[in-house]
Amino acid sequence: MIQKQKGCNDIYGKDAKIWKYIDSVIDAVMEKYNYTYIRTPLIEATELFHRTIGTSTDIVTKETYDFTDRGGRKITLRPEGTAGVVRSFIENKMYGDASLPLKVYYNGTMYRYERPQSGRDRELTQFGMEILGSDDPLCDAEIISLAVNIYQMLGLKEIKVNINSLGDDASRLKYREELIKYFKPHINDLCEDCKERLEKNPLRILDCKVDAENPLLKNAPKTLDYLNEESRDRFEKVQEYLDIFQVKYEINPNIVRGLDYYNHTVFEIEAKVSGFGSNNVLGGGGRYNGLCKQLGGPDTPCIGFACGIGRLKTALELEKVKLPITETIDLFLLYVNDEEKKYAAYLSQELRLAGFIVDTEYNNRSLKAQFKQADRLQAKYTAVLNSTDLNNNEIKIKNNKTKEEEIISLDAIIYYLDEKLNTNLDDEDECGCEDECCTDDHCDKNCHCHH
Repeated sequence: MIQKQKGCNDIYGKDAKIWKYIDSVIDAVMEKYNYTYIRTPLIEATELFHRTIGTSTDIVTKETYDFTDRGGRKITLRPEGTAGVVRSFIENKMYGDASLPLKVYYNGTMYRYERPQSGRDRELTQFGMEILGSDDPLCDAEIISLAVNIYQMLGLKEIKVNINSLGDDASRLKYREELIKYFKPHINDLCEDCKERLEKNPLRILDCKVDAENPLLKNAPKTLDYLNEESRDRFEKVQEYLDIFQVKYEINPNIVRGLDYYNHTVFEIEAKVSGFGSNNVLGGGGRYNGLCKQLGGPDTPCIGFACGIGRLKTALELEKVKLPITETIDLFLLYVNDEEKKYAAYLSQELRLAGFIVDTEYNNRSLKAQFKQADRLQAKYTAVLNSTDLNNNEIKIKNNKTKEEEIISLDAIIYYLDEKLNTNLDDEDECGCEDECCTDDHCDKNCHCHH
């Protein structure tokens, strides 16, 4: 039997519905913030990621899926989304658009060859957002606020925002020199990877997973101590806008992010959920003002954020967030003979086009088996199509919850279902869920009806 590849997952059933619901919330929020969807290729030239992410990063040195195609070209499965977006921005000359900044988001699969573990797969799905063409600190705060709002809309309550600043190029260069000076006498106390990072990119040492608890890392110089006045003022403005957006945050000088292209604002958002493990970061991002120019485009300031959908889904499960996932259908049509089956096909199509969730029998099973199938599908209503009723232009509909039956005109079935389904919704709770969770305009138990 052929099995899926290690670190990859099949997503189906209820999990797929949860996945699609998360996608729908992301799409809805992005639309409100006027971000447009962008889709870039799954494969890119290997050079794109080596030039942008950095040859000293674990992603490039250990985790990328690299191969040579039949034309001899070096190709890489994308490990992250930002580089492809910037490449597209340059290639399609979006920088010439008078409506800059460009605000885009993506949602797609990424690939990293790493040891599979909880929340870290070789095939992962990330959603991310980018603002290209503005250096305004307001953009930094908006990206952070937007990410927080998505998490809150989905029902997460225990989240924590950590922010830091790497400063401009001059500040970062000064800080880099201080790190080398600090780590060099103790380099033999660090892992083999960090020994290589010392000269290439010492900031990567601070992001090391092997030496994370090493006192050397904890006592290392902090970025904020080496910011010049301009960088410090800029970081303070980001905080002012976060306060305006009412985003709670903490300044964490240990946040440096693992990719080479970051400068100025960097941030991570954690899920403070029991059982999530020590690595509880949901997503993060930062400003990358030099990346566009590095790839041959014009000097363009940019900022972005990315989050793994799988980790987000795990956080929702651990926090026991109840998502409004539809696991029922409105109507199941049953039949006995071929003529009734043909009418079931016709009627199901008409009702689906009218907006109802309708299913019918496909395996020509007995009526008893069809009723069991209706129960498995949690049908709110069932209707047995029989020739006598159909000849009279009538249909018998049964409410599967109350067991009440009614015979109605076929001409009125759309109006009947519309009225009954909406009435049943009103008869539950104000929010439309089964929990007694609503008071006036607010929902206090994560049922999300008011979102």
